[in-house]
Order: sequence, then C-alpha cells, then structure tokens
Amino acid sequence: MSGRSLSYLASISVDEVKGIGPASAKKLADAGIRSVADLLLYVPRRYLDRSRLFDLAAVPLDEEVTVVGTVQSVRKRRISRGRTMIDAVIGDGTSSMTAVWFNPYMRLAEGSTVALSGKVERFRGRLQMKSPAVDSLAGESLTTGRVVPIHGAVGPLTALKLRESLANALARSRPITDPVPDEILARLDLVDRDTAIGNIHFPETSAAADAARRRLVFDELFRLEVALAKQKQLQVEAAVGVSHRRAGPLVEAFTGSLPYTLTGAQDRVIDEILSDMSEAHPTHRLLQGEVGSGKTVVSVIAMLAACQSGYQAALMAPTEVLAEQHYLAIRDLLATAGLQPQIDDPDAPDGTESLFAAEVPEGKDRPMVRLGLLTANSAEINSLPVGAASRTHLLDGIAGGSIDLIVGTHALIQEDVEFDRLGAAVVDEQHRFGVYQRVSLRDKADEYDPDLLIMTATPIPRTLAMTLYGDLDVSLLDEMPPGRRPVVTQHVHPESEAMAGVYETVRREVGAGRQVFVVCPLVEESDKLAVASATSEHARLKTVFPDLRLGLLHGQMRPADKEGVMTRFRDREIDVLVATTVIEVGIDVPNASVMVIEDAGRFGLSQLHQLRGRVGRGEHASTCFLIAAPTTADAEQRIAAMVATNDGFRLAEEDLRIRGQGTVFGARQAGLKDLKLADILVDAELLVSARREAFALVLKDPELTDHQALAEEVAVLLGEDVAWLFVS
Repeated sequence: MSGRSLSYLASISVDEVKGIGPASAKKLADAGIRSVADLLLYVPRRYLDRSRLFDLAAVPLDEEVTVVGTVQSVRKRRISRGRTMIDAVIGDGTSSMTAVWFNPYMRLAEGSTVALSGKVERFRGRLQMKSPAVDSLAGESLTTGRVVPIHGAVGPLTALKLRESLANALARSRPITDPVPDEILARLDLVDRDTAIGNIHFPETSAAADAARRRLVFDELFRLEVALAKQKQLQVEAAVGVSHRRAGPLVEAFTGSLPYTLTGAQDRVIDEILSDMSEAHPTHRLLQGEVGSGKTVVSVIAMLAACQSGYQAALMAPTEVLAEQHYLAIRDLLATAGLQPQIDDPDAPDGTESLFAAEVPEGKDRPMVRLGLLTANSAEINSLPVGAASRTHLLDGIAGGSIDLIVGTHALIQEDVEFDRLGAAVVDEQHRFGVYQRVSLRDKADEYDPDLLIMTATPIPRTLAMTLYGDLDVSLLDEMPPGRRPVVTQHVHPESEAMAGVYETVRREVGAGRQVFVVCPLVEESDKLAVASATSEHARLKTVFPDLRLGLLHGQMRPADKEGVMTRFRDREIDVLVATTVIEVGIDVPNASVMVIEDAGRFGLSQLHQLRGRVGRGEHASTCFLIAAPTTADAEQRIAAMVATNDGFRLAEEDLRIRGQGTVFGARQAGLKDLKLADILVDAELLVSARREAFALVLKDPELTDHQALAEEVAVLLGEDVAWLFVS
C-alpha cells in the first residue's frame, strides 16, 4: 500500500510536528498524546455549524442552542452556603444575554469571543443561560467555513494552536493507508481512513464530520474485536481441554431430585454448558442471571458433570459469607439428591481415593459427593461433623482426590492448595476478582485447561459484554422461577413524615412472621462522611423497636460470629438484621420481605439492585425502601431508576449511561485504555457489525497472514493491552 499507516505514524514523536516544541510535547504526553498517530486521533469534542448558530435577537427559548458572542463584562461573587457565582454579559451585535455559572474555577476574559451552548430563558426580563458549556474561539474565523471544529486545549497549546499543529501533521502524513479490506468498507458504507481522519478535524459539512466519526468509531471497535477473535481462536486451537460426560449418575440423580421444575432458561443454559463441556477444548463461558434466577443450580450441575467424569470441580466466591452460603446450599442440595456421604464416614479420615476415578459398576449404589469448604478461617468436609475437619486434612483430601467438589474464597488459589484432577472451575461474582486471580484458579490444573464458568448476578449490557468479555461464550438466564413477585421500591427522604410509614411497615411485617434487612454503608461512624453506620444504626433501632429482636452483621466480625448471626437470622431468631453490604450477594432468606437501605444515594446502581434482590425470594410480597436525600444529579438518577424498574438489564444500561464508559475498561481490572471515540451504547449497531466482521475475518485468516497491516495496527495501537485480553 502506498502512503503512511497509523502504525508507522505511531512511531514518530509528536515533537516532529511543526509548532510543537519540547515543552508542548511534554504537556501533550501528559494527556496521552505522544506520537503523530495519537495527535491525529485527538478528535474535536464537537463542531459549530454556522447554519445552526442563532443570533441573540432571535434565539428560541427553552431549547438546546449554541450562540457566539463577545464577553462584555465578567463578575465573580460569593453567594449563600459558601458557593461562588460567576455571571458574564455576552453580546453578538444583535442583542445581549447574561450567562451564569456556579463554578469558582471558570475563567473568562473580557473582549474574548466564545461559543455558549445550553438553554436560553428569560429571567427578570433579560435573556439568561445557566451553566452553559463554553468554548473559546480566539482567533477563529466563523465566516470562512461553515463547520468549525472545537478541539480541547492541552496545556500551553490553545485550541487554535492545536488545530494549526494538526493541519501540519495531516499535510505531512497523507495519504494515510487503510488496513481494513475494501469489501468490509463497502458492506458497511464506510469512508476510507484518509478521508475520515481529514474530515474528522476539518470537515466542510456536518455530514462529512458524521461520516468521519462513524468510520473512526468502527476502527476502534474493530481493532478490539479482532484481538478478541484472535483470543477465541487461540483458546480453541492451542489449549488442551478435557471432555466431560453429559449424562451420568450424579447429574441424573441431582436433576431428578429437585423439588421444582427448572425454568426454560435454565434448561437452555444447562444444555449450552454441558454441550461445551462434552467437547475436548476448554469451555470459557460467562453465565449472566438476575438475582434469584437459578445460577447456583446450573453451576452445581456443571460441576457434577465434571465429577462424574472422574475430575474435581471448584467454586470460588469473593467473600467468606458467600462461600459459606454456597457450601451450605450445595450440601443441602446433595443431601436431597441422596449424594451426601454419611457423617463420620470411616473412610474419610484415611483419605479415600476419588469415587469418580472409575465407572460405578451397574447395580451398585451411586457414589457420594465429598464436598469441602476452604476459606482463610474455615475448613469443612461434608462427610465429617461440623468443625471436625482440619485445614491439613482438607488440603490432603484435595491433593489426593478424595474431595470431589470444593467451595472457597481466594484461599483456593494459595500456593499450598494442590488439586489432584481439577476439571471444572466456577468463579462467582467475577467482577470482584482480578484477571490473574481467575486465571490462577484455572492454572491449578497442570497438564490441561479445566472448563471455566464465570458467573455474575450483576447484569451486563449486551454491548458491554461484547467488549469486556468478547472472547467468552455468553449464556443468559433471562427467566425467573414462577412465583417470584417483583419487589415494590419506594424512595423516602430521611427527614420526611414518610419515615413513620417505613417503621410501621417493619412492625407489620415482623408481626406477620416476616423478617427485615436494614443496610448501612459503613461499619463505624466516620468523622469525614455524614452517613449512617451499622453499629450506630443498630443501637438507634433498638430504641425504635424495643420489642423486636435485632441482630448486627458486618465484615469486621469474626467468621464464626458472622455465621452465627446468619444462622440465627435464617432460623428466624432475629427479626431485623442491621448489616453492611456484606449481605449484598449470596444471602438467601425467603422469609425476609423488607429491605431498608440507609443513605441509598451513596450506593452504586448495581449494588442497590443486588441489595434489593435479598428480598422477594419467597412467596411473600416484598418492599424495598431507599432512604436518601440525594445531593448529586447522578444519585437522583440512580434512585429514580430503582423506583422505576426491577429489570436488572435495564438498570445496567442506565448505570452505564449515568457513569459513562470511562469506567468500562477499569471493570476488567486490567490496563486497556478507554475508548476515545466510541460510545458502546450510542454505537451499539456499529459494535455488532465490528464484531461480526472481525470474527469472520479471523476465521478465514487465523494468523492474519493476508492482513499484516491490520495485525501490526492491532499490536501497535493496543500495545500491552492485547496481553491482558489474552488472559481474560
């Protein structure tokens, strides 16, 4: 190809560009602009189109508009509650208006030309715009071109100076080569890259700018999806997996003993997972499901498939409380299925060999499943009385193969934990683990890769799953078991009269035999944060409900004490449990019908949804009270979304919209840079197209032999982040 590629331009320092000296280059580097390629991909935040600008004399009211004018005066003054207000008079020759900001850091110079964007209203007979977005247009000509790009200033480089440098860089870089095949561009009606990079900075029309952005958004997403497709291809071809039996005595006994009918979604997902596990290549699957959708049962069936095939299975949870809950739940399910060993099994202390190492002869009793629990503070084996197992005994059983299914926390990936034949690994609430923590569990098998099932009860928007977990197959439990009632959610101001209604509901539900959660964000009072704490709220509520039985649970308690409190709550010896977010996941108390969340505005949306999921798990109508006096617009939006819907996936989309995608790649606890142009909600259609084209291309050309320029660009522009994708 003739011309210069982005990969080549990424090797040229930005200080080679005319107008950028060493001092400016250092400031640009601080902003992530180190090469000519970085500079060319530093795109305008927005554009001013002369055809869409309004004269102040004719500006419409209460609509989003952009006006351009000269700053005639600026005034800064203190107002109530220590806030600072800045007001400026802006004129454009046809009229004038006042712009107001509540921002002490706003900088405006009299005589400067600015573009203001926002809603114009009348206040005391004058035009006014509150907190408008402002762009300096010093030195700009708004008459020579219809569309003016607005780049953000960087350090000492003003927006105007930056555009001059961009013009110089473009002149010396063009033509810019295009590594994306022509047939893909034609299929998706995309402009070529040289046109796109030119028009993103200096478009003649708004349509040209839109087409340029669409192409560069596609490029960002396409590079990412090519890397993910390569990872998927490596998993299939390079990894050595194990083939598990779909049918067998354990899965059949377990599914046949369930006291309820599996949902259609559970049947579908189980079929997907077992089909994967029956293949010789390693399974890498993400299981998404709402709180209460039945993920635990699905994961147990997957682990039993490994056990009946002669392998061990492990489930890793992020907290001791959740690991203990899983252990108890699985132990009870095994007992119901007739797979629980007799307590005081005489063979257990001697470390019997795995009962699944060989086929069970026909006519013999089905094998029992030896289940273990390993955390930093607990070691249990289901064939021994509670507390009788030592850590050494449990570790010997795991290493020797006599423990078939092991549940634990991060303790499972410590060096002293050795598995005999780990064939399946399940990671619950995966977002709480780092990439290498998940991989460390998988690496406990030496000669092959065990099947990996990653579970989350935090719904992930489809577009986010395609970027963060694009190398995983995705199974979705999108159906709730029959009988589950939606939880009614109410927002209550802490100083309102409605608080009396909250307390009345608590008394009524406890009087009817139900139980209540009260969740607080901190354990102890904080001098810095004016929030409720679990300990002080527990003491206060004792005076509010002197006749009720209250309990306290938080993460700083000793494990035995935590388990004691949860046991008493499950056994209905506690009416109201005051807790921190330690009960966010894994706690299943069907008798609980009320959730009270103190200082709800301080919780994230997904966390609020998880907490709400602790009630409504039984046959009783349930209520969630969000006690909050939101102090930010984001907090108000989170509370409103919780009241509006119980749909976790709708909430996930809303959460992503509120927080923005700047946090997207931080969620994978790896170093992948934020997307510069693409918005995975706005650009969902392009993301789907980029994924389809990338996976099809890698399927035809797995080594990218015929697409060397593309391979080089992915490696150069994603850099070390590609390595993180390869271990996700």
